[in-house]
Amino acid sequence: MLTDTRADVRVVPEAERLARAALCRIVEPGDEAVGLLLERHGPVETAERLSRGRDLPASLGRRSEGYQARATGVDPAADLDRARHLGARLVCPGDEDWPSQLDDLGPARPIALWVRGGASLRLLALRSVAVVGARACTGYGTHVATSLSADLADAAWVVVSGGAYGIDAAAHRGALAATGITIGVLACGVDQVYPRGHGALLTRIADQGLLLSELPLGAHPTKPRFLLRNRVIAALTRGTVVVEAARRSGALSTARRARDLNRLVMAVPGPVTSELSVGAHALVRAGAALVTDAAEVIEQVGGIGVDLAPTRRGPTIPLDTIGGEALLVLEAIPAGPTGAPVEQLVRGAGLSPDTVLHRLYELGSLGLVERQGSHWRLA
Repeated sequence: MLTDTRADVRVVPEAERLARAALCRIVEPGDEAVGLLLERHGPVETAERLSRGRDLPASLGRRSEGYQARATGVDPAADLDRARHLGARLVCPGDEDWPSQLDDLGPARPIALWVRGGASLRLLALRSVAVVGARACTGYGTHVATSLSADLADAAWVVVSGGAYGIDAAAHRGALAATGITIGVLACGVDQVYPRGHGALLTRIADQGLLLSELPLGAHPTKPRFLLRNRVIAALTRGTVVVEAARRSGALSTARRARDLNRLVMAVPGPVTSELSVGAHALVRAGAALVTDAAEVIEQVGGIGVDLAPTRRGPTIPLDTIGGEALLVLEAIPAGPTGAPVEQLVRGAGLSPDTVLHRLYELGSLGLVERQGSHWRLA
């Protein structure tokens, strides 16, 4: 279970915040070489080195030229001012609002996060679950993701997803419909509308929950940014649920990241004939927990021995309680309105006449048989 001791909370100096805002412009998400520089030299010196293109490790190679080119014209103060006008903010490592579980990413940890919305990212992330899956999902997948997320929201869990079409959108909408909170982790700036058809949805998420991104305002999505965004979803949450995923679905990368970070991985089963469930089934075969509803998800990510899903049983009927001699007598009664006399039932059950008679009356008291003259028949 994720915990947050907040031993590292401090007041982030303005120079450091400006440096991290600048680095968001200069560096692509997940750049581990720059992450190592940050660990050794801090954000201010790292930003200066990348801007000058000097005193950089040989491992960066020709990339240093790209960093230097991107650093030209960067104005972090203007970015922070624009964010404030948008209702967004930059959350840095060390801030009170920084989710310390992101530190598990090591050198690939986000440099900072641009967050749009008024809630506390750190507190929301402590009780959160990622619900992800295919963009080109089926009606089944949409239904499951929506109801699963709504039920998680009803249980006061925060639903995290990527804001894309398909399962992501269904997860966000399910949580919002239940008047719950959801977090959208974007592969573009938090001021951008992507995909274009999700303008209203993204606005609702920002109003009712949070939008966040490693990328600065105005940044557009690319395929690598989508894949790198998935590591943030995996690290931020207690576990990841894959609702539908084809064999090569991007949602599987989120599940792999979650597994590598020792987070819980869950998958919803689908029809064995559906190509969009092949990836989810492969996760189950590889050790992911099979889940079918919110209660089973909460059992995985909640308190040990506390948040247990109810045991599923079919209805109990009187026939379930009988066995032995009574069952032999019951099975000996032929179907049909006439039934059979006791003598015939003695031969069928292989029991004594007194035993058969006793058991017939017991079965009658349960409403399973009835007497008609000298015959006994099924009720």
